[in-house]
Amino acid sequence: MSDAAMKNLTDKATYERLQEEVTAVKNDIAALTEQITDALNNFAGTAGKQARRGYRQARANAEAAADDMSERGAAMMDAAQNAAASIEETLEDVITQRPLATVGLALGIGFLIGVTWRR
Repeated sequence: MSDAAMKNLTDKATYERLQEEVTAVKNDIAALTEQITDALNNFAGTAGKQARRGYRQARANAEAAADDMSERGAAMMDAAQNAAASIEETLEDVITQRPLATVGLALGIGFLIGVTWRR
């Protein structure tokens, strides 16, 4: 066999071996890409579940806080209405029991407001 023929066979064998290695690397890259895609999909699924769970928890907490504030507001409104009614009843009793003292007090308060207003 001549040197040129030997070189052609060597080059051909090297070329075929390189082609096989490139094919093997391509297959490895494809498998790795598939594994990475699966891992990312699993991660995204888990993150999505956690986000939905967190959203539901936050929403439940916000609704509970709103309900609590509504109940407290209603209780405060009831207390204020009860206090106003009590003051009104007390004033009615005082006016009924001491009408002259009430008129005198009203005149005195009116006088003080008038003096203060003029200054």
